[in-house]
Amino acid sequence: MSFLETTILGAIAGFTIYLGLPVGRMPTTSVRLRVGLAMFSAGILAFIFMDVTTHAQAIVDTALTNFKHHKAGFAPVVGLFAMLAVGFTLGTAGISHAERNLRRRRTAVLPVTGGAATAVLASDETRLQQERNRAALKTGLIIAAAIGVHNFAEGLAIGVSAKAGAIGLATVLIIGFGLHNATEGFGIVGPLGGVRPSWRWLGLAGLIGGGPTFVGTLVGYQLHSDALELCAYALAGGAILYVIGEIWGGMRRFGYRTSGLYLLAAGFLVGVATDLIVTYGGA
Repeated sequence: MSFLETTILGAIAGFTIYLGLPVGRMPTTSVRLRVGLAMFSAGILAFIFMDVTTHAQAIVDTALTNFKHHKAGFAPVVGLFAMLAVGFTLGTAGISHAERNLRRRRTAVLPVTGGAATAVLASDETRLQQERNRAALKTGLIIAAAIGVHNFAEGLAIGVSAKAGAIGLATVLIIGFGLHNATEGFGIVGPLGGVRPSWRWLGLAGLIGGGPTFVGTLVGYQLHSDALELCAYALAGGAILYVIGEIWGGMRRFGYRTSGLYLLAAGFLVGVATDLIVTYGGA
């Protein structure tokens, strides 16, 4: 498969994420519907978490097997495990620390009386709602970034397969990842709740989440690095775990816990189903 063909198909695989993003523009007045969509997206993210951590551990396991059979030293095992530890920690605690430092300080409200007090309370409520909306949109972009790191690693797999001449495998990977990325759009907009994002925001989220598949395809076609792939998986796994925790903490206050868990399971199974296409092609 030529570099140009790989580039075009890699772009298609990456930008199918836009198929799921327009759901965020749908008006969702029902609390049950919002909780269900958020938990469904959490299920998709749970599958991605399992997928990336499995791939990351497989890279370390391979290095350990090589050491066991005297094909390599122990240093690569230690180095790869250190990369896994640092990447995963940055993806979880690192994001939380950065978010806390970037959080805007709320201005103190001066005590007032009479009609002025009512006006201030109304203004304060409006500002609080605006802060919640910004926080929801920021969470959506964090999800997009985490998915983007994961998709970069998927792009590496597409590029490596195309470069090696495994055209059938590369094509199936592109189709499988394309379908999988389409479901990831739900994962980005699901936790937004009642916030209706602009088309500009959806365009940015899609670029952040899907663009790395395209970039990863280009990089994978030119070179292959276990260390680079491991770092991508570790960062993605940590960030996705952080986001799942945020979704769960935010949604549980609305109730509908049992129905939400059913939809979480449904989202996980949808992720598994789309990934089976990739597994079948690889087999």
